[in-house]
Amino acid sequence: MTDIEGEETRANLIGSLWMVLAMIGFAIEDALLKGLTISQPVAQVLVTFGVVGLVAFAIIANLRREPVLIRAAISPAMCVRYVFEIGGRLFYVLALALTPLSSTTAILQATPIVLVAGAALFFGETVGWRRWSAVGFGLIGVLVVLKPAGDSFTILSILAVLGMLGFAGRDLASRAAPAALSTSALGVYGFLSLIIAGSLYGFWEQRPFVAPTGEEIAVLGAAVVFGIVAYSSLMLAMRTGEVSAVAPFRYSRLLFGIGLGVLWFGESVDLQMVIGCTMIVVSGLYILWRGKRVA
Repeated sequence: MTDIEGEETRANLIGSLWMVLAMIGFAIEDALLKGLTISQPVAQVLVTFGVVGLVAFAIIANLRREPVLIRAAISPAMCVRYVFEIGGRLFYVLALALTPLSSTTAILQATPIVLVAGAALFFGETVGWRRWSAVGFGLIGVLVVLKPAGDSFTILSILAVLGMLGFAGRDLASRAAPAALSTSALGVYGFLSLIIAGSLYGFWEQRPFVAPTGEEIAVLGAAVVFGIVAYSSLMLAMRTGEVSAVAPFRYSRLLFGIGLGVLWFGESVDLQMVIGCTMIVVSGLYILWRGKRVA
């Protein structure tokens, strides 16, 4: 092994570890937010989490001397991004609150699959029949997880799908976002979207905000900390190793999410969910591998 190959291997290993850390952080953040919605209105959780996160990223941006209030923040691409971010954040938190954490996490893993389809449809990227077949296979896996023909299927079951589609649209819009916006600035506007989503849902929910207990404040603070650590680790992962080597470790979030759902919330995982999760992961990994070959 040459020195260059050794450095690449080391970078990929470090990047993979950052990615796993990011997925652990996101899974714990999801579990903490789900726990908060048991005792607090969903709108309150969205707004308070958004406010604390926005302040945290604003401080980070200030320390790094990265501008936040710039004209690029209201560009057409960013406006589209806001719409998808608000929808994605709202429906995903609703899914966390009203449906099992394990199934919500599983459906979220279909985001890369939808991104490939969106890139082909909206950005003109070339996607061959093999990857289109993988996209279809992965979406069938989502249906397997949802169990649309089962007795447990309700309208609430599609909340995670709507959240996933919102996040996919946000990520697609991010590709056209101005480079002048730093990661910290995007974090500020991402949490601002949470505040807007919570405020809008508050009109529908019609539940008054309640004074949080000391424990709930601590849980909210922990959720923000884990969210920031996860977001930062994700950025480090994507900038450290090769995307093809690091990206597959995104699917470790599925294991952590299901594990927390079972251990923390007493959820059960049946064979049908295992099959659906496997289909989603296999589809995503194949798309990633095939994309590298095409490139």
